[in-house]
Amino acid sequence: MTLLGNLGADPEIRYTPGGQAVANFRLATTDSWADKGSGQKQERTEWHRVVVWGKLAELCGEYLKKGRQCYVEGRLQTREWQDKDGQKRFTTEIVANQVVFLGSGGGTGGGSGGGGGGFGGGGSGGGGGGYGGGGSGGGGGGGGYGGGGGGSGGGYGGGRGSGGDDFGGGPDYGGGPNDDIPF
Repeated sequence: MTLLGNLGADPEIRYTPGGQAVANFRLATTDSWADKGSGQKQERTEWHRVVVWGKLAELCGEYLKKGRQCYVEGRLQTREWQDKDGQKRFTTEIVANQVVFLGSGGGTGGGSGGGGGGFGGGGSGGGGGGYGGGGSGGGGGGGGYGGGGGGSGGGYGGGRGSGGDDFGGGPDYGGGPNDDIPF
């Protein structure tokens, strides 16, 4: 399952007793269409619960903020829980194995000449972003969707110092953890 939407709030980060990070956030997706009768534009927003595990969860906590756009790829999972009155409840979530940070959100700075943003980012002066990385300017290299590498480039955060980091992204670029641990 793939989703493209915006966060409704900052992610909530927790840790299991074994020390593994778990991020939870809600993602809004909006469908739009023209009404057949009137031709008026119609919209419907759906909210989705997303769960992310491990290092990718920590990165979500660091880079995702309310309103930021992201792409999520994962599987649907329904789980059972009890409410405060002891009643059985069910919830369906997307257990993400890839999250791509899109839109603005800036980088962490650092590196030579500062850093670009996420997907298509590209900061002024270097450490640029863009799909597949590569950028030009002061520090050169890396950034963006599946980018990384380069002189001062980085993965989703933009310029992150020498060598850069790539946090996964699309197909053939690596990816996040693939845990099958029930929540």
